[in-house]
Amino acid sequence: MGGINFFQFLTQYILVTTLPLLIILQLGGNEVQAGLAMTFFQAGSSIFRPLAGLIIDRKNKRRILLLALLLFTLIMASFNFIFASEGIFVLRFIHGIIFSFATTTATAIAVLVIPASRRGEGIGYFSVTTNLAMVIGPLAGLLLYNLLSSRALFLVLTIAAAAMLVSTALTGLSRSVVEPKATHTQPALSQLLEKKSLPASFLGGLVYFAYGGILTFIPLYMRSLHMADQTGVFFAIFALTIVASRPLIGRMFDRLGSFYVIIPGFIFFLAGLVLFSRIESLTLLYAAGITLGLGFGALSPAFQTLAIQSVPPSRAGAATATYFWFLDIFIGLAAASLGFVAHASSYAFVYGVLSPLIVIMAAFCFLLFHYKSSVFEEQAEQPAQTTEK
Repeated sequence: MGGINFFQFLTQYILVTTLPLLIILQLGGNEVQAGLAMTFFQAGSSIFRPLAGLIIDRKNKRRILLLALLLFTLIMASFNFIFASEGIFVLRFIHGIIFSFATTTATAIAVLVIPASRRGEGIGYFSVTTNLAMVIGPLAGLLLYNLLSSRALFLVLTIAAAAMLVSTALTGLSRSVVEPKATHTQPALSQLLEKKSLPASFLGGLVYFAYGGILTFIPLYMRSLHMADQTGVFFAIFALTIVASRPLIGRMFDRLGSFYVIIPGFIFFLAGLVLFSRIESLTLLYAAGITLGLGFGALSPAFQTLAIQSVPPSRAGAATATYFWFLDIFIGLAAASLGFVAHASSYAFVYGVLSPLIVIMAAFCFLLFHYKSSVFEEQAEQPAQTTEK
């Protein structure tokens, strides 16, 4: 499942960097149309994410995953037959829908396969695939686009997608994992989002809002600092820090609890943002990458684990969809709102003042949930009780 998740996100980040070039240089479009390619994808993913969670909990997960991968392969092949920006918008919207089903299903299956006692560690390893795709995707996309034609690029993606479909079809999964866990009697509309996972999903969304500013504006920020050639190095350090720290963070979560992972995570993430806003040398840039990697690498899988642990296995799909839905929305809000702030002030203000305020607010909300409502203590107990039954 990690391979499927990695490939889905890898393809997305490859297209994020190559489709604007295709639209502007080959189809005669403009920057607005290039941006719309991302907008249509986000719309398809965000709108259909809750529905994906509902269907995943009520139907055979293996069949849903295979169908999503089949449609994904067809979408990649279809890009070779599009000769106008409008066609790309349609394909990107459909791609967003398929992406929401494929990633949510793969995550839900992975969660159910992981033993409850090691869920924090397991989800941590699983989420590494997203972080790696986030770093490798843009670099691989530009490399493939420059070495090959756009048609060859989509042919490579189509062949890789077909190989992923075949390997998934040949992979055996337990019936207890892929079949629905319970009979659902409540109305479907009331089951689209999982209420119990809302606190953790909201906090995860705030973290991704702050991170969204880094992801969206770092190329322009690095250019303003005359360090454009260091953008890839920064992301490499950031990703390697997450990968290297993930085993320790996962074990800490499972053995000590969420509090002892999330609070240090907030401290590191906050310190990293402040460092990032004050870059004056390569040393500070690399230090910011390591510090941000430690913070984000702790917070992201921790809140994802809490969101999923808040529910029994029968609602794993809805909890996963709820968490990703919040991430989709908050990343989109970050790209839109922080852009206006950066234009009116500076990138340093975004990273040094506004983003840290978001992180402080998230930390305050976590402490409020932890001490007032005890919601996270209830979540930690839920998986064990469910497993015993």
